[in-house]
Amino acid sequence: MLNFAWWWVFFVLPLPIIVRLLSKKAQDMPMAALRVPSLRPGEVSEQAQLKQTKIPLVVSSLIWLLLVTAAARPQWLGEPVSIPNEGREMMLAVDLSGSMKIDDMQLNGRQVNRLTMTKSVVYDFIQRRVGDRIGLILFADTAYVQAPLTYDRDTVSTLLSEAVIGLVGEQTAIGDAIGLAVKRFDEREESNNVLILLTDGQNTAGNITPEQAKELAISKGVKVYTIGVGADKMLIQSFFGSRQINPSQELDEGMLTDIATSTGGQYFRARNAQELQAIYQQLDALEPIEGETRKMRPLSALFYYPLGAAILLSALWAFFTVLLSTFRWFAQRRINSSQPHPSSADSKQAAQTNKETK
Repeated sequence: MLNFAWWWVFFVLPLPIIVRLLSKKAQDMPMAALRVPSLRPGEVSEQAQLKQTKIPLVVSSLIWLLLVTAAARPQWLGEPVSIPNEGREMMLAVDLSGSMKIDDMQLNGRQVNRLTMTKSVVYDFIQRRVGDRIGLILFADTAYVQAPLTYDRDTVSTLLSEAVIGLVGEQTAIGDAIGLAVKRFDEREESNNVLILLTDGQNTAGNITPEQAKELAISKGVKVYTIGVGADKMLIQSFFGSRQINPSQELDEGMLTDIATSTGGQYFRARNAQELQAIYQQLDALEPIEGETRKMRPLSALFYYPLGAAILLSALWAFFTVLLSTFRWFAQRRINSSQPHPSSADSKQAAQTNKETK
């Protein structure tokens, strides 16, 4: 069904007619000077001029109509589409602290940092959530909502892929991330209140401690699933040769485990991409919530059709006008060059005749 979002814009359609009538009325006002009609050679009569102005008037009226139609925002409403009445609602909290840039992960046979591996796995997890509402929280020195709960999985995936390390600092505010998620869930009347928190360190920043965030989640019925990311072993090269280190020694697994078990969730350990993929497959088993059936009507914008037609018509008319003016200019030059010019002798004779007459 075709409709117009701003239908009231059509009220400006008579505006050019009103302006034209007012300007014509001003021209028809009596003046002190006496007007004497004159018609010099090469000029056309008023009737001929009136005929010549009909075509531009029609073209300009059509362009004006197209522009007003485009401004009214035409749109096509499709048939109602049912949205699944069962789905899960969850927030994803992803760590963007400085330690996420450690290159201790393998992805498709190449060494990558923790955030790159996380983006790859979480992207697939988000795309599988057909009918679910997913939100995204990014945290480092502080936490903020990058995407509220939405059915638009592509937008959530895009926002996650655009996240960069150090965007909001270098430290880790785990307590703030949990507290922000609880606040978002508290605004929902009906939700299964699931938070999936992914980090590779310990709480080093923020206004809320993990203990306070845990108590807040328990009081609001928020289930927290925590994921610790980072390899246990990593070889580094130095002047004295290669040596093995533990890049995840700062990971506070005790704190993450306590938060998860206290809120009814579970703690997972992801040492590589395969383990993280398996973790998200387990999270797919979360119980969906039941909600009322919703229907939506696909909306397609159509304003660019009349707008494009107006631009094309204006360009064609401008090209035609320039072409016609150029043709007339060459034709006038040809006419002027074909007329005989008086010789110098004739000019002198005419001057002498005028002198004798005087």
